[in-house]
Amino acid sequence: MLIDLTGKTALVTGSTQGIGAAIASGLAAAGARVAVNGRRRESVDEAVKRLGEAGGELFAAPGDISTDEGAAAVFRAVPHADILINSLGVFGPRPALEIDDDEWRRFFEMNVLTAIRMTRHYLPGMVERFWGRILNIASDSAVVIPAEMIHYGMSKTALLAVARGFAKEAAGTGVTVNSVIAGPTHTGGVEDFVYELVDRNLPWEEAQREFMRLHRPQSLLRRLIEPEEIANMVVYLSSPFASATTGGALRADGGYVDSILP
Repeated sequence: MLIDLTGKTALVTGSTQGIGAAIASGLAAAGARVAVNGRRRESVDEAVKRLGEAGGELFAAPGDISTDEGAAAVFRAVPHADILINSLGVFGPRPALEIDDDEWRRFFEMNVLTAIRMTRHYLPGMVERFWGRILNIASDSAVVIPAEMIHYGMSKTALLAVARGFAKEAAGTGVTVNSVIAGPTHTGGVEDFVYELVDRNLPWEEAQREFMRLHRPQSLLRRLIEPEEIANMVVYLSSPFASATTGGALRADGGYVDSILP
């Protein structure tokens, strides 16, 4: 399947590293002009340079989209988008009864409200052009709420609802809105998370196996997913080939969620 996104402009939020960076790289390789986003200009410029070494057209769109000022800066850098990938997110373990109101708000505002803010801005233009793709990067935690971070699970469940609702708003326009349920994925942040839960003295490969055995035993892959494997799903859903898929929650979870239906 040859995916050609030439002529399309994509914005990937939270794309200086991890899954977001892999998605930006994948979209650029498919021919899209890709805006890389992060809070700091320095990290965004570095990511554009690093990701650009693999080819494709990438440009900087720095701004903290959890704030009105930061979002406005991104809107100026990316006046319109044909493809919007809401991949910005924060996570971290916390005992349920120790999560205070401020932390609940932070997770909702960073993981959910940013996606709503970006969608609200770019969806009308997509509808006017009768073509567009919006994808929220969710998580297996949206379905299998982790006991060690229920605030994160809550935010990812909300993203599924947000995508479904906006898909109804875009019904019949040629614009599709979906979520991708990413399974346990190997990123720098996840390495830190793994070592919070297993012995820090273990070599990485052994630590990963121990983490999957103790904390993610449902995984059928029995390993962490690589960010590029998530990106492959996202690039497909961003393409014309996925024109009949909207309002869905598509799984790239390594079989983690024990369900036949998505």
